[in-house]
Amino acid sequence: MEMRLELVTLPVSDIDRAKEFYVDKVGFVADHDHTVSDDVRFVQLTPPGSACSIALGKGLTQLSPGSLDNLQIVVADADAARDELRGRGVDASDVDEQPWGRFVYFSDPDGNRWALQELPAWSTGAGGDGVNPSP
Repeated sequence: MEMRLELVTLPVSDIDRAKEFYVDKVGFVADHDHTVSDDVRFVQLTPPGSACSIALGKGLTQLSPGSLDNLQIVVADADAARDELRGRGVDASDVDEQPWGRFVYFSDPDGNRWALQELPAWSTGAGGDGVNPSP
């Protein structure tokens, strides 16, 4: 059975502020922004090149704003990713060198934490496509 993760709901306190942060500062693509009713608003944003998107909005989750920790995105070059984020006004960390990759960390305005990971050379092809390594 094949399964693909395609959407993660991100708990935020201010939908417009979060959308602006992810689109204007982090560089995500705004796919949808629909107000379904007074109780439901659905905003879908996708990192460039990703098959998985995030959803933020009203009536989508019971999680507290800022409660997601260590969402990971794979990037080709951690240094370039850090420089781009900082250039866009994101408080991104220095590159953290680990045996399993090079990481850059940042948080959104609510405190949801992200890690950008540059995979180590030895992982190329581990998952069949070089991007999603198998455990």
